[in-house]
Amino acid sequence: MSQMDNAAVSAHLSHVRIVMVNTTLPANIGSALRAMKTMGLTKLVLVAPKTYPHPDIDALAAGATDLIEHIQIVDTLEDAIKDCHIVFGTSARSRTIPWPLLDARPAAELSLKAVSESQQEVAVIFGREDRGLTNEELAMANYHVTIPVNSDYGVLNVAQAIQVICYEMRMAAMNFVE
Repeated sequence: MSQMDNAAVSAHLSHVRIVMVNTTLPANIGSALRAMKTMGLTKLVLVAPKTYPHPDIDALAAGATDLIEHIQIVDTLEDAIKDCHIVFGTSARSRTIPWPLLDARPAAELSLKAVSESQQEVAVIFGREDRGLTNEELAMANYHVTIPVNSDYGVLNVAQAIQVICYEMRMAAMNFVE
């Protein structure tokens, strides 16, 4: 990828934020930062994290510690997404929320289309490690997004889920600059 293409991908991804709600384990924050930086995302918003700051964040960010100083901490999910045009709520469980359900790839394509057409801000919300997002939190999203997994064991750590979503966002952005 040329430097110009990389700059275009970065410009697209600069409109995407990852939002982590009530994160308990600092290691997951650090791992999320590492996953984000690897894929070119830089905006992390933490909603009322249980433990922050913490040395485990720095340790697991491993090379992405520069993103720590840009983390935004807010008290409510409403504050985290208030200026976003498109919000994706992630969940591994089937819910009865009446919002459209998308797999990770079409969700990324939809978000990057909105960014490329009108510079809209996008948020992807991830819930607590032990129980994800509440139905009320998920209802704040425009779309419910899921990652297709093995139905016999569909368990992803929150940082792993962030890695997959960030990868799909990067691939969608790269497709837009081709």
